[in-house]
Amino acid sequence: MRTMRDVKIGETVKVVKLNGEGAVKRRIMDMGITKGEEIYVRKVAPLGDPLEVTVRGYELSLRKADAEMIIVE
Repeated sequence: MRTMRDVKIGETVKVVKLNGEGAVKRRIMDMGITKGEEIYVRKVAPLGDPLEVTVRGYELSLRKADAEMIIVE
């Protein structure tokens, strides 16, 4: 099981599942990250938090805590 936190710069991955519950899961889905969506990792901050990704044609920053909830392949 691989999460968004494990993805390297320049990789494109596909969302398999979203972990988490309630408001946190809803917020991730509201950002456009849903099952089957492709995510491209553009940058990672020097300390690894946050990640800058491209999803659905726009750029988004994800915290490590949120990235751990996104299962990818």
